[in-house]
Amino acid sequence: MSITLTDQDQLTLRLAAWGAVSLMSAAGVAGSAHKVATHGSLALTSATGPVGHVITKAPRGVKYGKTVAQLADQVLPALTTAMALLKRQAPAEADNFRRTVIVAIDAAARSQQGEPSPTMTEMARKITEALDAA
Repeated sequence: MSITLTDQDQLTLRLAAWGAVSLMSAAGVAGSAHKVATHGSLALTSATGPVGHVITKAPRGVKYGKTVAQLADQVLPALTTAMALLKRQAPAEADNFRRTVIVAIDAAARSQQGEPSPTMTEMARKITEALDAA
């Protein structure tokens, strides 16, 4: 499968995927934010296909802001944009991207003992909603 992504497209995909893990880490701060980020990151670096080649690297030079709200203001729209971009260029890769992000947020949520906290559950819902908005 051939897909052409500009540098900006690749940055959007990386910002969306890695930002989703960062949002889950922020939501899981009551437990172990580090463990949440580690599990989510491992899922992203295990991605395959053209999407996997792009998101295996975290975005460089991105300033996420000082609050979770500022982070969400960047990441949630990037998730929607990434899905729209991939749906236009390669629908199968859009599905791959969505599944990869869902696996990453599931892995992040399960990094804590017991059920995910209500905060993490709500963040996962917002991420999924942004993916499905495209």
